[in-house]
Amino acid sequence: MPASSKQTPAQAPFSKDERVLCFHMEMLYEAKILDVMPADNADGWQYKIHYKGWKSSWDDWVPQDRVRKFTEENKDLASQLLAQYKTLQAGKNATKSAKKGGASGGAFGRGGGPGGSDLSSARGSEERTQGGATTSSGRGGQRRARDFDLEHEENFHNRPSIKLPMPDHLKALLVDDWENVTKNRQLVPLPHVHPANEIFDEYLAEERPKYEEGSAALDIMEEAVAGLREYFDRCVGRILLYPFERIQYRDMYELWNSGKDPKYKSAVDTYGAEHLARLLVTLPELIAQTNMDQQSANRLRDELTKFTNWFSRHVTKYFVNEYEVPGQEYQEQAKAP
Repeated sequence: MPASSKQTPAQAPFSKDERVLCFHMEMLYEAKILDVMPADNADGWQYKIHYKGWKSSWDDWVPQDRVRKFTEENKDLASQLLAQYKTLQAGKNATKSAKKGGASGGAFGRGGGPGGSDLSSARGSEERTQGGATTSSGRGGQRRARDFDLEHEENFHNRPSIKLPMPDHLKALLVDDWENVTKNRQLVPLPHVHPANEIFDEYLAEERPKYEEGSAALDIMEEAVAGLREYFDRCVGRILLYPFERIQYRDMYELWNSGKDPKYKSAVDTYGAEHLARLLVTLPELIAQTNMDQQSANRLRDELTKFTNWFSRHVTKYFVNEYEVPGQEYQEQAKAP
């Protein structure tokens, strides 16, 4: 564990004993800063974090990009991530209780997943109520009328065993994506200049030469990517959209069904890196809804980890440089109930 810094904590954006929010995996938790020191590369800072409600054995040194100010907006984001997790857990429980359900998901097995139950839009939780409270976060109106709630340690241990490490800079991009859409009322330009199909194809082109032709390892890798394609195609309209993006999705759906441009036939041809990153965050819970055995789940996790790491190294190419501001007509339609 790194030694305590002798520099004044006030030099850093966050200070010792400050109340903050900190990312752990894909969730944001309330935390307290125990110590501050310069990062090893002398670029930025790192912080010793204690998570509220967790044992001190979970205290950890984290880089600066995992820490967020304890503001209303960031608390809203933490609550949204928690609500999304609870929604997915509810879908998981509903799937387990069903006798049948779902379509084949390739390497992702059968059962829950996108084909197993209609989860609607988990990201719509930003505009829904909890405990009967109304919300309008990010619009200058009434804020969430609910207590700030975070998952506790015992719930963390009860979560599915499949974990997908998410690089910190990819998490930061996801936060920016959330702010652009929900706070700034902007959209990812569509059809995307680098659709998900292109990303999957370029990953396969780079990875295939590393495997022996006809090997089981190659089959597993290709099957995992095929599963990602199918999950992406099914999940975009169900759980990967924020409410403000719904009208845009309707327009894309009309494009797919019109047949006017054969290039755009479905979500995987039209949506890109931003929504793919959202899928990667939710995949552990979706995979937990399938009936695959632990050994298969571990193999799949390894393949998804490799893809996620590769994807994170290419985000500057695949993410759009600027989001677009829709016209007044779109804005008015988005406000309609």
